[in-house]
Amino acid sequence: METVLSLILIIITAIFVNNVVLAQFLGICPFLGVSKNVSTASGMGGAVTAVLIVATAVTFAIQKLVLDVYDLGYLQTIAFILVIAALVQMIEIILKKSAPTLYQALGVFLPLITTNCCILGVAILVIQKDFNLWEGLIYAGSTGLGFLLAMVLFAGLREQLEMVNVPKSFAGVPIALITAGLLAMAFMGFSGVDGGLKILFGL
Repeated sequence: METVLSLILIIITAIFVNNVVLAQFLGICPFLGVSKNVSTASGMGGAVTAVLIVATAVTFAIQKLVLDVYDLGYLQTIAFILVIAALVQMIEIILKKSAPTLYQALGVFLPLITTNCCILGVAILVIQKDFNLWEGLIYAGSTGLGFLLAMVLFAGLREQLEMVNVPKSFAGVPIALITAGLLAMAFMGFSGVDGGLKILFGL
């Protein structure tokens, strides 16, 4: 029971309390660049979630089976960057051959994921938080869902902003940054929820 509650706490914390974009400020480039409409934002969020789970599994194995065994922890960052870049390229090639329709849907987003610091950040955080593989995968998937939630909410707000008269000095990027800041402030309302749940469940 305690394990289940711990996993639920990881999910809630990753999605709401420590949202990867709005609280940890990782993945800002796609957050601002690929959020002009909800369909594009949801596609990017879904692709990031899938890659996060796969990348976390692979980097976790490399950390435990190679870097820790041979005392090469100082190579963690460069090793993870190379692995994530290679992994995204492999996924792109596999999708192109085996699932052309899915490749057409995600193909635009896959190259962007290679340079998304959210992927590297989560891979490193899983190791720093000393999660086991199962917890790491849950955390990665939940972080991806948090990224997807932030992207869709932000894209919805930007779509609404297109329908109103924004002062010329605020049009475009300025109003987008202000909106992102207000959205981040809204998510601050979840601060302390994780601590309250730990006390409630005695974790």
